[in-house]
Amino acid sequence: MKRIGLIDIGSNTIRLVIFEYSVETGLNELQNIKTPARLSQFLDEDKNMNEEGINVLVETLNSFKKVAKKFHVEELVPAATAAVRQSKNVDQIIESVKSKTNLDIEIIPEQDEAFYGFYAATHTLNIENGITVDIGGGSTEVTYFENKKLKEAISFPFGVVTLEKMFFVDKDHNDKNAIKKCEKFVKEQFESEKWIKDKKVPIIGIGGSARNNARIHQSLNNYPIAGVHGYDMTKKDLEEVYDELKKSDKSDLKDLDGLSRDRTDIIIPSSIVFNTLYDITDATRFTFSRKGLREGLVMTRLKEDFPKSFNKDNVTTDALRYLANEYNINPSNGKQRMRLAEDLLNKVIEITDFEVSNEDRKLLKEAAYLYYLGAFIDADSSSQHTYYIIANSSINGFSHRDRVKLALLASFKNKSLLKFYVKETSWFKDNEIELIQKLGGIIKFANALNVSNTDCIETLELIDKKNEFDLIVDYVTDPIAEEYQSERQKKHIEKLLPKKLNIIFTQG
Repeated sequence: MKRIGLIDIGSNTIRLVIFEYSVETGLNELQNIKTPARLSQFLDEDKNMNEEGINVLVETLNSFKKVAKKFHVEELVPAATAAVRQSKNVDQIIESVKSKTNLDIEIIPEQDEAFYGFYAATHTLNIENGITVDIGGGSTEVTYFENKKLKEAISFPFGVVTLEKMFFVDKDHNDKNAIKKCEKFVKEQFESEKWIKDKKVPIIGIGGSARNNARIHQSLNNYPIAGVHGYDMTKKDLEEVYDELKKSDKSDLKDLDGLSRDRTDIIIPSSIVFNTLYDITDATRFTFSRKGLREGLVMTRLKEDFPKSFNKDNVTTDALRYLANEYNINPSNGKQRMRLAEDLLNKVIEITDFEVSNEDRKLLKEAAYLYYLGAFIDADSSSQHTYYIIANSSINGFSHRDRVKLALLASFKNKSLLKFYVKETSWFKDNEIELIQKLGGIIKFANALNVSNTDCIETLELIDKKNEFDLIVDYVTDPIAEEYQSERQKKHIEKLLPKKLNIIFTQG
């Protein structure tokens, strides 16, 4: 286990994030606090940061040091991006900070800043080919990757704060002429890099500005579940947010759900960047990644101590393992449920016309492993807790729709409760709900065959007889609890079969 505190010194905000990593539960945030320092406003015309700006930086770092000490942070890393990087007196800033805080600021080069965002996104989302965009206060990083391998990267010398300064000073945030000029400038900047054009891949938005655009859209549409990591938006969705921002006056923006109050004056430039990039790349969708520069930097550092961590090819597998460990699911019992559920599914498919896609088969196995994890909170309401935890947890590698589907399967108890859960989102058609019910029934029956958590069942055999089916359950240790529960739950399997089911336990 290791704790790292990362101080992200940006042009717009300075933020302290304290991470804890363990092999069992992965990378988790323990603390996340920020102050809207706006360091870029302390740069003069010659790009020198004045004393006031340096003092703001020093005071903030000293305050964050105290917080890190209380959290017993082993390593505190102050990492600076555009505002400090672009300062002509960067050496003076570093020296002053060192003398007054005893901290060594790490200046993140442009290419590294782009790389860290790419690294975090590709290690926490299941997107093989895509473009990342991270717009900060003073720079905008864009990368292009194929098969999760970085192909192109660039840092543009403009961000939301610099765009606001360039086009919106002494003007309303929605001034039509300022917006038109800003759009033209951003378009010219992106078009200057030929590799950006017509990629026809998803765009992954990283950072606070992307998060605010996603949250505003969720609020406008009364989004039913929590979290924005992996949240997908279409071109129409991005335009809906942009239109809402343009038609709102300043007082409206302050009350706009999803928009941080310290971003009201810079939210329009970010929306211009995202919409313009979407058009130029001819993107397929816009997906928000909650993991960016900070996570990428920390993950690459942790990789030195934990070389087997953060496998970009096992994003969902690792995420579900961490979730299971967090709620004390016994790995042996989870694997037994998974094995029995898949075996039952295969046997039903062999003798019926039941069809299941590879994606749904994968979800069945994952849900079987996580089945009733909510029992960790309360056994009597384990289904309800299971649904809520999974549906509202940020699970790396999952789209929000698949996350809810996983929650429905892992929490399956009966048809009426399933219908109650699906009303929350109204995302699934009748035929999809019927499939979830059938797969959930298989998982529930598989759980009945290991209700004692002793992994006593060894093999299953389904025999087609004239007027009925016999399920031969071969066991190695006393299955008294399994015999009782499987009889109670066999109705879920009988719904998939054309004839009655008999369950026969035999000792191997």
